[in-house]
Amino acid sequence: MADQSKPFFSVESARKPSSRKPNSLTPESKFWRSFKNSEPTSNLILPVTSLDFSPNHPFDLAAACSTAVHLFDGSSLSPKSHSPLSSFTDVAYSPSFRCDGALLAAGGESGLVQVFNPLSSGQALRRLRAHSRPVRVVRFPRVADKLHLFSAGDDALLSYWDVSTESTLLSFPAAHRDYIRACSPSPITADVIATGSYDHSVKVWDVRMSPDSNQVCTFTHGNPVESVLFLPSGGLIATAGGNSVKIWDVIGGGRLLHTMESHNKTVTSICLGRVGNEGAGSCGESRILSVSIDGYLKVFDFAAFKITHTVRYPAQLLSVGFSPSGLSRVVGTSNGVIYVGKKKVKEVALEKVGGEIDRSLPEPEKRVLRPTHYRYFYRGQSEKPSESDHVVKKPKKVKLAEHDMLLKKFRHRDALVSALNTKRPNSIVAVLEELVARRKLLKSIENLDMNELGLLFRFLHRNATKPRYARFLMGLAKRVLEMRAKDVQSSEDLSFHVQNLKCMVKEELRIQRLLQEIQGMLSPLLVIAGR
Repeated sequence: MADQSKPFFSVESARKPSSRKPNSLTPESKFWRSFKNSEPTSNLILPVTSLDFSPNHPFDLAAACSTAVHLFDGSSLSPKSHSPLSSFTDVAYSPSFRCDGALLAAGGESGLVQVFNPLSSGQALRRLRAHSRPVRVVRFPRVADKLHLFSAGDDALLSYWDVSTESTLLSFPAAHRDYIRACSPSPITADVIATGSYDHSVKVWDVRMSPDSNQVCTFTHGNPVESVLFLPSGGLIATAGGNSVKIWDVIGGGRLLHTMESHNKTVTSICLGRVGNEGAGSCGESRILSVSIDGYLKVFDFAAFKITHTVRYPAQLLSVGFSPSGLSRVVGTSNGVIYVGKKKVKEVALEKVGGEIDRSLPEPEKRVLRPTHYRYFYRGQSEKPSESDHVVKKPKKVKLAEHDMLLKKFRHRDALVSALNTKRPNSIVAVLEELVARRKLLKSIENLDMNELGLLFRFLHRNATKPRYARFLMGLAKRVLEMRAKDVQSSEDLSFHVQNLKCMVKEELRIQRLLQEIQGMLSPLLVIAGR
């Protein structure tokens, strides 16, 4: 029978392989797909309600399941020897590591907040009593504050603790009108925290202000708030409730910036992830990871306001976490399974994180390309030439005109008609001269119908007297008239074209005679001027 003291680790996704080609994936999609699946270890049928990673190496994982908080090694994600922390009398909620990772606090169904040393036995170091109902959220400040702690629960009470003395420094009774199920400390100061409640409201508190004015601002999400998250700048807050995740501008007084409604059912948890180089402290771009009971994990780029990646799981999702090292992504479900995605990196990258190298997962050998694989014949295509390389450029393919392609197929008449339709004198004369060279010009003209013959006469009328083409086209016009005399006489349109051609020739002769007369007048004057 399965051991029910530890959550079940399983394969990350049960979706079918995508038919999308790898080359068409975006760099971000490739990054999220690089998280590989882990092997299952044990099973627990109760829900995994909350996940939290330690902020310090080796970035251990804490998971709240049933009446215990389970601890896992940050490198291998295997259970620690002193796990679980089981000093709870009822269901445990919301484990939270201190900023140095040396303490772990968690709430419970009994209303008790307990503080543990995650590196030693499971006995509680401190027990904080102030709540009368279940404590659903416990958070240490995210900046360098090792003394204080926030807690909130179903009694709508928000408490600010001094952990060393087990005393309440500030208490906000009736902070909300319903259960408080979410809170998030500010990433830039230890004195500010945001809370979310089932009364649909989100409030920001500052413990430095007077007791009557601790509330900095409040805004309404529109649904029972399941999760609240301060974004890295400290000026924006993400809230999850219903099927939507909303981004708010806290500095602007709680102004709504964007609403993401990509889930079909209630969004249960959100956390921050990072796209970029592995290692704590790397300057990758931040992303919001949201999970829902519809079984989907969504990656949201809150700078561009768009979904960049989606993963589907075969169960309802209740919690999500992303390791500060950037090497692990975990998702908790309602049936006690924890899905783990681990990013495979080289040993050098692990050394930069500052930890020991886990050699239990050997780096797979690169596949040797062989002539039986199609990639063998495409290798090196993306390599850029160096300065000393001689680049052999592939000649550009010349696109042939329609009449040129027809000439290549020896369709002479069609080539002549195609050239006449272009109405470009240079192309038409070039085709005529090619047909002369092939001794097919007269045969092609003989096979022209009435309309096509009209195109030829129209071309001759416009260009026969141009000095560039006159010698060739005047001779051609004479031959055409001799060959197609009967057709010209039987067609009014052809007769009209021929009449225009005669008028053009007469006008050209008149101009030539005038030029000769002018030349005759100028010649004696030039002779006299030259003496």
